[in-house]
Amino acid sequence: MQTKSFLLFLFLGMWLLSTAEVKNNPDRVVGYYYAVDDATGRASQIEIYRATDGKYYGKIVWLQDPNENGRPKLDEKNPDQQLRDRPMLGLPLLNGFTYSANNNEWTGGTIYNPASGKTYQCIMKFDNNNRLKIHGYIGAAWMGLGKTTYWPKEPGLRK
Repeated sequence: MQTKSFLLFLFLGMWLLSTAEVKNNPDRVVGYYYAVDDATGRASQIEIYRATDGKYYGKIVWLQDPNENGRPKLDEKNPDQQLRDRPMLGLPLLNGFTYSANNNEWTGGTIYNPASGKTYQCIMKFDNNNRLKIHGYIGAAWMGLGKTTYWPKEPGLRK
């Protein structure tokens, strides 16, 4: 009986440690995510990656409708006129996130909305193992001046 109790205790301890390790893995956010624009209903896929500076970034790697009038869609709403001829495919959306182990979230970064040409402060956090909660905001996150969306994680790059 003691052996069974010991093995149960050992198994439970190992399971708790592995769960904590998964939660505190900053690279867990790295991968591909499916996003749908609320305004247009168009889908895209975002790749989140860790750069050499140790921060996390994201860019558009797939578009449901990559072309418009037979030409690649461009970043036409960008406030910087010199950037308006950038193709949407490959466009950077997420910039400069760091992982906060205390809150199990990625903070300190920004998210760019190509539909409006505006950039917002942003926090990213998993609501479960496969869905990333993206909260873009103006001012401070607690002020409620923002928008939240959810991006399901995908196994790989869409074709």
